[in-house]
Amino acid sequence: MHIPDGFLSPQTYLPAYALAAAAWAWAAQGLRATLDETTVPRLAMLTALAYALGLIMVPIPGGTSGHALGVAILALVFGLRASFVAYSLVLLLQSLLFGAGGITALAVNALAMGLCGAAAALGARRLLCRFGDTVSVAVAAWLSVVVPGVIVALVLGVQPLIAHQPDGSPLFFPFGPAVTLPAVLIPHLVIGAGEAVLTVLVFRYVKARNWPTC
Repeated sequence: MHIPDGFLSPQTYLPAYALAAAAWAWAAQGLRATLDETTVPRLAMLTALAYALGLIMVPIPGGTSGHALGVAILALVFGLRASFVAYSLVLLLQSLLFGAGGITALAVNALAMGLCGAAAALGARRLLCRFGDTVSVAVAAWLSVVVPGVIVALVLGVQPLIAHQPDGSPLFFPFGPAVTLPAVLIPHLVIGAGEAVLTVLVFRYVKARNWPTC
């Protein structure tokens, strides 16, 4: 799902960076007060898990890739602010060290996966908590993959419409939503199911050890 460099127009990534900067500033506010000698190593452990999951990528037709995220478990254990900051760092390291995702696309990737994915997970968890941990966590994890997939597909799909030559030929990503939506979303419906299973298992692990959760 990482969008690489060269796929997004400046009309897309510059406003995205402005939005991401505001989101990062919001997430950083008060974050230090929630981190202590117990929380930090736990956050580091689950962030490392998310980092590893994000490197196991499967190419998807339409110009991007598919992979599990690990952002749902971060959000369900540490909340939206901490998970957004942690996953943004994951994306930055993956981009710098392995070229998994572009620097110009970092803001879009962070907003889609780190913010919207985490928010979708938390929203689903709270709406479905009456059905128990297994159902609510599984749906939360599934949505944490599917929602970013939709966002990434739409962002890629509008590139030919907003950045093209006078003759209409695209300057950046060449395929429209008719290609990107099914190409990205359909595989991520399946990937989301795998993410759901993994997240439920990890959630049970942390609950068994009396970690606080959202």
